[in-house]
Amino acid sequence: MSLNDFWQHSDAVSLVLAVLLLALSVGSWVVIAWKWRLLSRVSEDVPRSVAAFWQASGFDDARQRVAQFDRDACVLPMLDATLLPLGGTLASSGDRHHQLTRVLRDAMQSVVRRMQWGQTWLATAGAISPFIGLLGTVWGIFNALAGLTEGGAIRIEEIAGPVGEALVMTAAGLAVAIPAVLGYNLLGRRIGQVEAVLEGFAHDVRALLAETSD
Repeated sequence: MSLNDFWQHSDAVSLVLAVLLLALSVGSWVVIAWKWRLLSRVSEDVPRSVAAFWQASGFDDARQRVAQFDRDACVLPMLDATLLPLGGTLASSGDRHHQLTRVLRDAMQSVVRRMQWGQTWLATAGAISPFIGLLGTVWGIFNALAGLTEGGAIRIEEIAGPVGEALVMTAAGLAVAIPAVLGYNLLGRRIGQVEAVLEGFAHDVRALLAETSD
């Protein structure tokens, strides 16, 4: 069955489900391609930025060195957060250790949220696409059987064609879900690896700045 035949012989419900699967598929591949490119850069830049920081002679020099490698601004926001003026606010209450912990945690969470963008889309596409395809199959089989019962005697040849066409929706749902789930898991693993590096770096920077301020 060609796409033209499917478009001409399908009813409104089947067409809506097919368009929805197409939108989920296109959106998933766009998210996967964009995030894979982003995380490939980040996975390379973050370790280099951290190494450049520790090779610097001072904090100002460290920031300049990090800026040369941190193309997606994953490490710089954490360094900038430690320089924000805190006087005269509730944020300035408590000792320096607590202040550094708070600003570094908030900066790191902001970076991680940016890297996690699109994960919800992939999870949703992977979860609902098989059910959308199954719904399309059930609806197609129902319409096929309903049409055959109106014609009197039913032959197996008359059932096989419409049912086979309806099963295409299930295959389409799986074709959308499998890349989305794989992308979600693989990208999530890379995000977790980068997050672990940033968390360790934040801990070390907090310890360094807390000692220098004592």
